[in-house]
Amino acid sequence: MNGLIDPGPPFILEHLLRAPRERVFAAWTDVEQLKRWFGPKGVDIDRATLDLRPGGLFHYAMRMPDGSLIWGKWRFEEIEKPRRIVSIVAFSDAEATDQRAPWDAEWPLHTISTMTLHDEGNETRMHLDWRPHNASEAERRRFGAGHDSMRQGWGGTIERLDEYLAREGGRG
Repeated sequence: MNGLIDPGPPFILEHLLRAPRERVFAAWTDVEQLKRWFGPKGVDIDRATLDLRPGGLFHYAMRMPDGSLIWGKWRFEEIEKPRRIVSIVAFSDAEATDQRAPWDAEWPLHTISTMTLHDEGNETRMHLDWRPHNASEAERRRFGAGHDSMRQGWGGTIERLDEYLAREGGRG
């Protein structure tokens, strides 16, 4: 592998969304829209800022069912409107300083997420590739072991996106 660390198997999620690609891209890149659907079921985005440019951040606080806040951020690496977003993902604090996952010290400090959107008629095929980034062997193993949990959390998030797109129609 030419000295590169094998990140292990990626987490892959693919889903057909019943909205045009431009509409789906807007739902992922407009902070007011993200606040209305992003996160697993039972979780709300309490606070969020978004600076959509390479090097910019989506910094947010998820309000958990018990009332606690969990902060996270995406640092945008690449943005190809309306087709692709690559971001480094991390838990954070209110000041956007990287933090370990609150429930698992071996979860990777950073992951890299590549989301691509493909036209399929009037619908959009979303493909998410998520993997550890600059991670230790223990972090890569933990990420690999967490795929079932990630599938459940992302499943609820994508279900919320489906509902949002159906409810909001063409509005942005």
